[in-house]
Amino acid sequence: MEDAAIVTLYWARDEQALAETATKFGAYCRKIADNILHSAHDVEECENDTWLAAWNSMPDNRPARLAPYLGRITRNLALDRLDKATAQKRGSGQTFAPLDELAECVAAPGSVEDDFDATETGRLISEFLRTLPEETRNIFLRRYWYCDATADIAARYHLTESKVRVTLHRTRGKLAAYLQKKGVAI
Repeated sequence: MEDAAIVTLYWARDEQALAETATKFGAYCRKIADNILHSAHDVEECENDTWLAAWNSMPDNRPARLAPYLGRITRNLALDRLDKATAQKRGSGQTFAPLDELAECVAAPGSVEDDFDATETGRLISEFLRTLPEETRNIFLRRYWYCDATADIAARYHLTESKVRVTLHRTRGKLAAYLQKKGVAI
């Protein structure tokens, strides 16, 4: 079923929208959640929460493409779930590698005033990504948006893990320089 038809079902408040969404985007959303949560139970709950969030948000939104819309919901829900889980385990030594890697480029949020800066930083990161060669951009997005492991990225693009790590390292450096040039505090 086409995205527009599924959105129309949401707007009509037809529960068939949920079944169609799960059929078309279930594997995609589960992969995003699994890359972050690494727990089948949490992934299943995150997927269900994604369908509920889509159901609740659809009367106000009419996304042209459902994959990025649902992917963003899933990613945000998974990250929220991870925050809650790790908040209970402070000091356990567990870290979330992809976000830790980006910490050298982007300052961590700290206050309400930072929300405006975060929106602008997000816009600048998108602008930066559009300047990259397609393969480099895809590697960066696979790691930091989808939270894929470097081994999975290497396999996907037929590269060595070393090449992926070096590409990510260099891209983070370029991103940091780009953001500093644009006046973003790092």
